[in-house]
Amino acid sequence: MDSILIAGGAGFIGSHLCKKLLSQGYSVICIDNLITGSKSNIVPLLENPHFIFIEQDIRQPLRLGARVSRIDAIFHLASPASPNKKSPRSYINFPIETLMTNSLGTYNLLQLVTDKTVKFLYASTSEVYGNPSVSPQPESYWGNVNPNGIRSVYDEGKRFGEALTFGYYRKFGINARIVRIFNTFGPFMQKDDGRVVTTFIQQALTNTNITIFGKGDQTRSFCYVDDMVEGLMKAMFTPKTEGQVINLGNPDERKISEIATMIKTMAGSLSEIVYEPMPEDDPSMRKPDIAKAKQLLQWEPTVSLEEGLKKTLSYFMSA
Repeated sequence: MDSILIAGGAGFIGSHLCKKLLSQGYSVICIDNLITGSKSNIVPLLENPHFIFIEQDIRQPLRLGARVSRIDAIFHLASPASPNKKSPRSYINFPIETLMTNSLGTYNLLQLVTDKTVKFLYASTSEVYGNPSVSPQPESYWGNVNPNGIRSVYDEGKRFGEALTFGYYRKFGINARIVRIFNTFGPFMQKDDGRVVTTFIQQALTNTNITIFGKGDQTRSFCYVDDMVEGLMKAMFTPKTEGQVINLGNPDERKISEIATMIKTMAGSLSEIVYEPMPEDDPSMRKPDIAKAKQLLQWEPTVSLEEGLKKTLSYFMSA
């Protein structure tokens, strides 16, 4: 039975990945410091004999203990990810932690790659493209990023994590790959994470104003979490993916104003849609070019935005 380590495994995407791997017969080691993740996401897994939870910060030297005898693959999903400064889970409110998780934390995890049989996946982000001048964004695009703006702690942290991962790949020949994750949503997102889908849903369910930044003309492409987890697993376990950078996301590009209206309608909400000033360095567009994922991984999203929003709304209504 292969043993898989997931850093950030109690987070939104990480907890879904833990469950999926366990269901497919893997042993899972989940590491999380619970700054933005939640133990409630993994409580049902704690009784599984093939699941180990270690509450630890990957910025510190890793002490896995006697229960961990081997590691066959490492998913590095650890990092705050929300840009909304009003959220207590935002990377804006954890600037140093975000930078160090993607630098020193990445280094500590790479130190666990003892030989070429251990696979490593660094979960980067579409934010490395910044406010793009091309659309859709292919992996070959170098981006348009403000290196010292308010979002730079995340953008540049992820760019450094990519560089460090490929530094190890080129110098030591490790089996590593990078995945750039575009906006993802679904059950087990935290209510206060500040991301656009959760914010709109919470506002709609409480009949409070749904707040849109700017005019709502900026676009995003939203991928349902089940599709994202499938893509991550294929990126890790598909042969000949080492040394690759791969976009994962849904190319169905929508305006933020459209998302707000959809959620309000689905929730039968009495909320009013209001507009607030655009945050600093907020990207005007986001759409992944997933041709590489289609060709290399035989992967593309299957859950539509409408279907995914219905499932997510149902989760929050029952939570």
